[in-house]
Amino acid sequence: MSVPTDSLRKPESTAARTYVHAVTNAHAHRTRLRAVLRFEDRFGDLGAWNALPVSARMAASDIVRAFVAFAAVFESVAVDAIYVVQSSSKWGAHLAEREPVAASTFRTQATSLGFCEREAGKMWSKLAQICVIAGATTEALTSAEYVAARAQFHSAVVAKVGRAPKSLNAPLFGLDALMFHRGQGPRPHPRKRWAARSVPEIGWDRAEECAPVMVATMRRYLDQIGISLRVSSVDCIETTLRQFAGHLATTSDVVCVADIDRTHIEAYKTWLAARPGYRKNTNLSKTTIGMRMGHLSAFYQRIIEWDYPDIPARAPVYSSDRPIKDKPLPRFLDDGAAAKFLTAARNLPDEFGRLAIEMLSRTGMRKGELLDLTIDSVVQIGSAYWLRIPVGKLHNDRYVPLHPQLKTMIDTWLEHRPDWQDSPLLFTDRGRPIPGTRIDKAVQSAAAAAGIGHVHPHQLRHTLATQAINRGMSLEAIAALLGHKTMEMTMVYARIADRTVADQYFSVTEKVEALYSKHEPAVLPAEDEPAAMRKLRAEAHRRMLGNGYCARPVELDCHFESICESCTFFVTTIEFLPTLTRQRDDAADKGQIGRQKVFDGLIQRLDDTGT
Repeated sequence: MSVPTDSLRKPESTAARTYVHAVTNAHAHRTRLRAVLRFEDRFGDLGAWNALPVSARMAASDIVRAFVAFAAVFESVAVDAIYVVQSSSKWGAHLAEREPVAASTFRTQATSLGFCEREAGKMWSKLAQICVIAGATTEALTSAEYVAARAQFHSAVVAKVGRAPKSLNAPLFGLDALMFHRGQGPRPHPRKRWAARSVPEIGWDRAEECAPVMVATMRRYLDQIGISLRVSSVDCIETTLRQFAGHLATTSDVVCVADIDRTHIEAYKTWLAARPGYRKNTNLSKTTIGMRMGHLSAFYQRIIEWDYPDIPARAPVYSSDRPIKDKPLPRFLDDGAAAKFLTAARNLPDEFGRLAIEMLSRTGMRKGELLDLTIDSVVQIGSAYWLRIPVGKLHNDRYVPLHPQLKTMIDTWLEHRPDWQDSPLLFTDRGRPIPGTRIDKAVQSAAAAAGIGHVHPHQLRHTLATQAINRGMSLEAIAALLGHKTMEMTMVYARIADRTVADQYFSVTEKVEALYSKHEPAVLPAEDEPAAMRKLRAEAHRRMLGNGYCARPVELDCHFESICESCTFFVTTIEFLPTLTRQRDDAADKGQIGRQKVFDGLIQRLDDTGT
């Protein structure tokens, strides 16, 4: 016999009373009331509950744990991440019940960044779990609290599953972007599409165990160059030093930089030349090897110049250690291929892909410069619009003319940008910086549609420069357009289209052709004609026909002396077309149907092949 609800005592906490009265169904009301009373009798309050081991809390009934989840969200009580991950409670639903306006605003913001309703729901669920771990509401959650609680949540999932599943990473990456634009999270980093390395990398920790003094010197050096160099440059140098330190740690007994001699450098060069590349199964390029050796050379030169305590007697790296790189001409698209490529690019389904290719083709920007453009990059000077290219590879910015069509496309792109989005970048995808791989894919798709083979985004820069110099643009103007620091960088395009060389070549060609046209070929006396030449001449005359050539081997007898045109060895070319046409017409006039069909077949074959 069931106990009437009226006979049960009232819940003590506000959260408990709210939880019980949130349902109108009598059965659900009675079930929730009993769950609340059971929790209060056994555990007391949330403080005592959270003090229990996770296993003890997980042993409680489902209805008790459902109330605990509601109470934790309602009272903004922090719950340990391990329990939050293992409980499988409906944290998102409880948070939406507690903060309905915040939930609606969150979904609106997520969809305005490009996330669908399903993705927005998953992101809200993860935010609810992070808020519970932090013990804060969605509006009160600070950036520091978000970062700390997110790290705890991620670690708990990895500890439970053994890895970070894709079903976790995708919502978290999206949530990172959204929280940044809400002002409640740090700036998100662009997702790298290829993080895997072809060979295992040894970290600083392993190298420090074997050579602590050497690692300390390298890290001191990295800290100093980080003050004057770009972050991307420092990251590249850090990779070189870390690889070098890891190689020494596993192949030698070096403990400091002063111990490194020429044999270690040569062994490292051999290792670099033999190791596979980063993205393909090929070896490292000369450019990459030269860059690594250049980093080491600069490292030794600077620590010696800066008088570090851990330095060798002399630098063991020399300029000759850098491979001599090939200097091929820039690869560009000719006018026909460029027209096909742009036509195909304008039909791409991706709006960003269309805009990116159009801007790269018309401005000569580098891919990285395009992705670094800000929303205030378009500047009006007088009646014309200019595009300000930010400081990039060569540490300088510049202005380039902006075509009106490009101005319209940029305006259209900005129209779809949410006003509340907190990012200076012009191009973002779901609130995050767009990776360079997206441009690569757009260029490859357009090239495939145009049927012109593989095209790299940087080829569009070379194509614009080549088109400009071929149409009379000065080298100084091209250097300003491309942002070159020295004319030496621009002169490479003069190698492609040197108008002086072309003019002189064609003037000489005319003189040579005139020479050939004014003189008759020399005639040798008959007695000076060798026997081999006489035989060849006789054979050629014997095999030449009025409307073609006979390709019959000499050793074979001829059975078609009067009907050569129907012979399998008969060969004719386009210059004999008038003769063949007259013979066909003569056969038609004489009513020779079979002979006419033979000539009709020969003429048709010439028309089809054009030879």
